[in-house]
Amino acid sequence: MPSGAVREALLELPAVPAAAAVALTADPVPAVRAAACHAAWPDLDAVVRARLAADPVERVRVAAVVARQDEEPITEADFEAVSAAHDVAALRLDRDLAARLCADAGPEVRRRLAENPYLDRDLVELLAADPQDDVRLAVSLRPELTEEQRAAVEADIDPRRMRRPIPWVVALHEDEEAMRRLAASSHLLLRSSVATARRLPPDVVERLARDEDRVVRLFLAERCDDAPADMLLEVWQWWNGSLSTPDRPYGHPNFPRRDLLRYAEDPHPRLRQLALDDPDSTPGLVERFSRDEDPEVRQRAAADPRLSVDSAVRMLDDPDSGVRATAARHPRLPVPVLIGLLGEEETAGAAALNPALPVAVMERMAATGS
Repeated sequence: MPSGAVREALLELPAVPAAAAVALTADPVPAVRAAACHAAWPDLDAVVRARLAADPVERVRVAAVVARQDEEPITEADFEAVSAAHDVAALRLDRDLAARLCADAGPEVRRRLAENPYLDRDLVELLAADPQDDVRLAVSLRPELTEEQRAAVEADIDPRRMRRPIPWVVALHEDEEAMRRLAASSHLLLRSSVATARRLPPDVVERLARDEDRVVRLFLAERCDDAPADMLLEVWQWWNGSLSTPDRPYGHPNFPRRDLLRYAEDPHPRLRQLALDDPDSTPGLVERFSRDEDPEVRQRAAADPRLSVDSAVRMLDDPDSGVRATAARHPRLPVPVLIGLLGEEETAGAAALNPALPVAVMERMAATGS
């Protein structure tokens, strides 16, 4: 196998044959020998393990230390070299070393230690009283804590802070009982993580749909196929989609599509515009909304195929740029008007996307590059 990088990548495969991994511990490329340490360690005899532990290249020696950590926890003597290449959250540390780090390491090391699954209970309790809020927050997210223990950790959570699902909660998404338990947690980040499950039991959905935190409800609207219609409608009033889920909540299968005319007079513009989605809505309502006081409602009308030609032309002069751009894409615009828009810098881009643009014009634009 000519490439060391290929051999190294091979060792990352879960089904790599044990004999191949053992053979690669003698590879001439240090990176391959280091990778082979992790892949082959259980199958190595004492002679090969000793050879790797005494390898002339530090990277390989460090790999051997990490590979044997279940049998020999990492000590102070090896920690500096090991921690330079490995996350302390994943290392099995010698008790004395772990205690020293919990007491006097820097805040970032203590924060990562707070996630370490090998940490003794008394050291977890020590970090739960850490002066740094990020350290205490990391402790509060440990999976083995009871709800009482979790609630006892004083950790402030800024509800405006970006949230990512907690990996161990995501791993339990298909466990209905775990979802029930975690959805009832007082911990905001656990409830948020439950809300990202694609499917949830009805009682869990009902609980999360009434959660006091709107990001929990938002996650439910974006990620969960079981999100209820009334909650989706509530979220729609203040959220119209993110880069990762641009079609939610509006595009959610459970989003209400009938009995929407009742919102035609609603003071909230996000609800008012939904009246156009009702099967019984009329072109007259489109025309009325094309003159609405709210630009978002007018833009929704400008995108409606029932909009009259006269109104589509009129809306090209709307005071709102978004409305003007939407009107420039309306398929009922007369061709002469559309061609005129192509000559204006502000409207050329939107007009070029108009499906009513004649093929001959498109071909000429392609040929001239303009």
